[in-house]
Amino acid sequence: MGPGSGGKSGAVRKLDSGSRLLLAALCALLSLPACTRSAGAETSRKMALEPCRLEGVGRQALCGTHEVWEDRAAKKGRKVPLKVVVVPALAASPAPDPLVLLAGGPGQGAAKLAGHMVPVLERIQRNRDLVFVDQRGTGDSRPLACDPVPPDAPLAKQFDSNFYEEEFRKCLAGYDADVRLYTTPVAMDDLDEVREALGYQKLNLYGVSYGTRAALVYMRQHPEHVRTAILEGVAPMSLLLPLYVARDSQRALELLFTHCEQDAECKKRYPDLRGRFEALLAQLQQAPVHTKVEHPLTGVPEELTLTREGFTGVLRGLLYMPEAASLVPLVLDRATQGDWRPLVAIHHSMSSGINGNMSQGMFLSVVCAEDAPHITPEAIERETKGTWLGSAGVSNLLLPCAFWPKGELPKDYREPVKSDAPVLLLSGELDPVTPPSWGDDAKKTLTHSLHVTLPGVGHGTSSIGCARALMEDFVNRGSVEGLASKCGEGLKRPPFFTSFAGPVP
Repeated sequence: MGPGSGGKSGAVRKLDSGSRLLLAALCALLSLPACTRSAGAETSRKMALEPCRLEGVGRQALCGTHEVWEDRAAKKGRKVPLKVVVVPALAASPAPDPLVLLAGGPGQGAAKLAGHMVPVLERIQRNRDLVFVDQRGTGDSRPLACDPVPPDAPLAKQFDSNFYEEEFRKCLAGYDADVRLYTTPVAMDDLDEVREALGYQKLNLYGVSYGTRAALVYMRQHPEHVRTAILEGVAPMSLLLPLYVARDSQRALELLFTHCEQDAECKKRYPDLRGRFEALLAQLQQAPVHTKVEHPLTGVPEELTLTREGFTGVLRGLLYMPEAASLVPLVLDRATQGDWRPLVAIHHSMSSGINGNMSQGMFLSVVCAEDAPHITPEAIERETKGTWLGSAGVSNLLLPCAFWPKGELPKDYREPVKSDAPVLLLSGELDPVTPPSWGDDAKKTLTHSLHVTLPGVGHGTSSIGCARALMEDFVNRGSVEGLASKCGEGLKRPPFFTSFAGPVP
């Protein structure tokens, strides 16, 4: 609430032009979050927000909690406190409709990502509030945490392919929650309730990965409150998690091998990398590799057994970001020579960062209810045939669904989402999980949409400057009409590492 507010309704009084200039100056000088509402506008905010600081963000944010019924239909029993972060617009008179982040996973908390995402969205924040809500079951909104293999587990456990059923059952038994009520449709009704509590009439949705599914569901359930939507790394309703993981990862690795063969330095440094990789897979299929590797943090040697499933599961994670994928030829070259240290080091570094904001129980509540019932053993065999990841890389992810309680869904839940709201779809050419074909599929029923594919980019396009500029232009316009779609021209994959010193001859 800005200075000069008065009365029990909390309405902001109108100011004359001189007072407006003084207010704007104070806002710029003091970075006051209370100065972010239009001086002539009334607010209907019902949620109490307090000043707070986000790590890595200089300006002050506003934080609060909004309670929703866990059982939204019954409206009784437990309540779920949803963590909400609002980062006020920089303008003294901002646009009335904020940008709302819908995080990926499923299992990531959006509010927990706020500090990281504010710099990414700085262009949009100039004129709009940014809103981050930890979806129920994630972040600080009663997280359904479950980590059968924590980052500090011995290397042998981090790389094995066992299914830790007992650990998953312990997680399930320990929750003070009915995990059947943590599905996407329920969570999107939560979000609309938060929207109302914050006093916004319309939202600009920004979904990333699984967050694109959440955004599409919100668009179907609450179309009257959607101004625009940005879908980055598109997961339409036709994408069943994790059925197509092997197929799409196969495509990403094939592109990597092809690009290495077309690069003179990579081809010279790693001759016949594709053939040696296939030979390594065949070796691991015959028998696991037993080795000893120094722990990346402690330096203490640890015994390690690598199966084909354990190795390919780690490799798949390296393909998400081109910067990590740039190390794959070097990692594979060393592995084919019996040196597993580079693979262990990069996996340990990446997994430590990811696991800090991922609720595995929420992942299962979504996937086991929304995806698994539509995935048959025959479909897994069909979609994984001939892939380097293989059927085990898919079926193992679904094993907890045999006993995980499943929520109810609308009968038409898996139907394509139809909408005439303005939608910008962004895909990375090298994405191993949501490649551009899924964006094309979603676009078929989004009548006012533009799909842009960025070459040389993996799972996550907002790291690219032109993508951020395109997002800003789109949200400001509120339309795809006249929107420049040349973003990415001249982009290409980051150069491959030819040694540990980097991508140098």
